[in-house]
Amino acid sequence: MADAPARTPSAPAAPAGDTPSPEGSAAHLVLDGLVKTYPGKDGAAVRGVDLAVERGRMLAVLGPSGCGKSTTLRMIAGLVEPTAGRVRVGGRDITDAPVHRRDMGVVFQSYALFPHLDVARNVAFGLEMRKTPKAVLKRKVAEALELVRLGHLADRRIAQLSGGQQQRVALARALVVEPAVLLLDEPLSNLDAQLRAAMRDEICRIQRETGVTTVFVTHDQQEALSMADRVAVMNHGRIEQTGSPEDIYERPARSFVARFVGRANLLPGTADGRDGDRTLVALDGLGRVPAAGDPVARGGTATVMLRPHRIALSPAAGGTGAVRGTVLSAGYAGETVAYRVRVGDDGPLLDVERPTGTQEPFGPGAEVELTWDRAAPRLVSDEDGDSEGSR
Repeated sequence: MADAPARTPSAPAAPAGDTPSPEGSAAHLVLDGLVKTYPGKDGAAVRGVDLAVERGRMLAVLGPSGCGKSTTLRMIAGLVEPTAGRVRVGGRDITDAPVHRRDMGVVFQSYALFPHLDVARNVAFGLEMRKTPKAVLKRKVAEALELVRLGHLADRRIAQLSGGQQQRVALARALVVEPAVLLLDEPLSNLDAQLRAAMRDEICRIQRETGVTTVFVTHDQQEALSMADRVAVMNHGRIEQTGSPEDIYERPARSFVARFVGRANLLPGTADGRDGDRTLVALDGLGRVPAAGDPVARGGTATVMLRPHRIALSPAAGGTGAVRGTVLSAGYAGETVAYRVRVGDDGPLLDVERPTGTQEPFGPGAEVELTWDRAAPRLVSDEDGDSEGSR
């Protein structure tokens, strides 16, 4: 998987009422120890989630199906009651507030549009529930539809819209009430690949223009890395790691994060001293490899991550000291060729990705040498969350 740049829109200055986040900046939305258990189920669906989102920023909660991310989003929205923990927005505790008093806009995975109403009436629904004066309602609906570039379809029936247009109607309906927080539940999962890419850009544009604090949940790593300012990776009801998209991809703290976000070779070894600011790790077939990350004492077990695209292949030159291997398979994938390489005669298997057109492809059985830059090997912890299921 190619690196995905982090979005870094300038955040508005935080007004009074926002609370300090763990990073020291003002947090607009704060989740404090959120827990959700269900009667008759072993373990908790959500277990002690702490998150802080700055005003005007976008946070992606990323994780596999059943990790608890949608349950977390629904607790923020007030659709699910927490077993423990608090939810605060702008310094106000809204944990016990009903849905209609939370000042939230929600876009569901199914969009939840009313098929018997036209586009304008769908967008107007929240304003009608708030008994907004007709003149104000009409103006706000028109502005919301222009924001999502659907002003020309105000009178169209929902069934006459494409999937992307329906999603934009759902966004307009959530934004027309000017919410303090926008919540998106798997917003792009119902769209085809080409439309998903276009809608990623649209959602980012709309979020920047409105400056609304946004949380969206997804299982799609590309969505999370390309759209969000910060990413929280969730597993078994817990947050495994929170950081910028670059931190999550390039510097995963745990093996689960390394495996889930992109592809990774995870190589077990033994710490064997230091090389400057790196831990030397003795790896089967690869020798002593310096790896960045939290230091590991000599003799301790250590796991080294190597991303497939950080490994270079070249024809075996017969020199001494090189890491040599044999190509077992080569798969053409359009922009890349995915190789499976056996190190030495009976060493580890490595996944390697190389862009097409950069070199003549190697076929199965080819003898190759493997190299990587000094920054590529990273230490990751194996202390992942337990295996209890979540909703």
